[in-house]
Amino acid sequence: MALKAAHVSDVPTIDQIPDVPAVALSTVSARRKGMEWKRKSERLVVVGHRGKGMNALASTDPRLQEVKENSLRSFNDAARFPVDFVEFDVQVTKDDCPVIFHDDLILTEEDGKLSEKHVTGLTLDEFLSYGPQKDPLKKGKPLLRKTKDGRILTWKVLADAPFCTLQEAFQDVDPRVGFNVELKFNDNVDYKDEELTHALETILRVVNDYANERPIIFSSFQPDAARLIRKLQNDYPVFFLSNGGTEIYRDPRRNSLDEAIKLCLENGLQAIVSEVKAIFRNPSAVAKIKEANLVLFTYGQLNNVPEAIYMQHLMGVSGVIVDLVQEITEAVSAFSRPDVESAVGGKEDGASRPKFSQAELSFLLRLIPELVQHCTS
Repeated sequence: MALKAAHVSDVPTIDQIPDVPAVALSTVSARRKGMEWKRKSERLVVVGHRGKGMNALASTDPRLQEVKENSLRSFNDAARFPVDFVEFDVQVTKDDCPVIFHDDLILTEEDGKLSEKHVTGLTLDEFLSYGPQKDPLKKGKPLLRKTKDGRILTWKVLADAPFCTLQEAFQDVDPRVGFNVELKFNDNVDYKDEELTHALETILRVVNDYANERPIIFSSFQPDAARLIRKLQNDYPVFFLSNGGTEIYRDPRRNSLDEAIKLCLENGLQAIVSEVKAIFRNPSAVAKIKEANLVLFTYGQLNNVPEAIYMQHLMGVSGVIVDLVQEITEAVSAFSRPDVESAVGGKEDGASRPKFSQAELSFLLRLIPELVQHCTS
């Protein structure tokens, strides 16, 4: 088996760490009415991050400025490839409409000055007035974006598209593709349960009305939002998003994989979605998470490297959230062929694994910190 080579120095620089943001439909069945998770094969689940990849405006990689993230066009473009889910960020407007947008603030220029407004402080009509418009006779407000280092850039992509609502996504996106609905809340706000519950119930109404048989996963970095969405419904699994200690937050529940495991077990959550660097820095965490009967997905810059994806497959990670949808789905398909002999001889049902000895696998795992160091230096 050969993977398409991609040196870590060629990995695009990601301007915003995904708040995002998944077990392959072929790996896990996410059913309504009971959340029955059943292993079907060892094939890795692939989730398209914000559709066909996030927009990294400062990157030199044109693939990260190909199509507007979190748009109907991006979701359907991702659906042309064998992805199992598309991931997107849902917030609730001032007039109670769930919309799909990642950042807390939406930026434009008005009267020569920068204007920054909270998405949750806008009405639906105000939100939709930014960027390209569905009506070609209308002109939307120019859309800007702030990079992680504070620069303000014009939000320009090759294939632009209007913003959309959650309802429109259910109605207009290829129904074979599952939705990883990230429940997006501001990291700098201390929410009361009542505030979170109101937003979550608003989102759930749309999901219940329009999901039909589409597979759904809920996820959130906000620990109380994850806890509450699990209490509010029993139809869909809930995944807790964690940086795994790669960044530090005020809420200690967000600062380690041990805390993530504890939160999941205490609240009946089904899975953890970790920044992949946290897993590579501490490979033993995979076994710990699996021993807790939890599913493990990852996200992050390294998930755009086929070799890093393959290492996770060997380690027992169940799913990956990726920006380079075409490249990663091709790599996963290559190492998931059922006609390759398994390490113990004979055939494997679903996926192939190379004939590595335990010593060889341990050697590969020792190389991972170097991969992480090269990628972050």
